[in-house]
This record gives sequence, C-alpha cells and structure tokens, in this order.
Amino acid sequence: MSAAIESAIFDLLGKVAPGKSVSPEDVAKAVDPAGWRRELGKVRPVAVGLARAGRLVILRHNKPADPEKFKGVWRMRLPGAEDQGASE
Repeated sequence: MSAAIESAIFDLLGKVAPGKSVSPEDVAKAVDPAGWRRELGKVRPVAVGLARAGRLVILRHNKPADPEKFKGVWRMRLPGAEDQGASE
C-alpha cells in the first residue's frame, strides 16, 4: 500500500463530518494536486486493502459495497456503528 495515499485518505476523512465520505479524486488531488490523474489509479487498491482490514468503508450509491466486487463511481468513509458486518 502507498503510505502517501493511505495518509491522504485518513487525513481527508478526519476533516469531514462523521458519516460523510470522500471521493478517490479528492484523495489523488491531496497526494499530487498537479498530477492527480496519475495518482488516481493507485487509490482504489489502497482503499480496497483498507476496506478488507475493516478500516474503511467503500460506498456505491451511498451504501456499503463489497470491496471485491464494486464497479463504477465509488466513495469512501470511515466505518460506523451501522457498518457492523454490513457489506453487500
């Protein structure tokens, strides 16, 4: 996992209200504002690893998604009480 991406994810999530989410684009821009598009593809594998470890929730349509199967537009947030064992 990329330490810079992981750090950016948790830094951004620490700045949003509980239950709110951040996008992969937000994370990539935090890592490299000028070259964020190069970083974007690196965010997903880091987020999937964190979701597998239970440190992050991946969202699709604002609902928890299975980190192994999600497709399309996605976001991430910190786990909350509502996420206890709730993956689609």
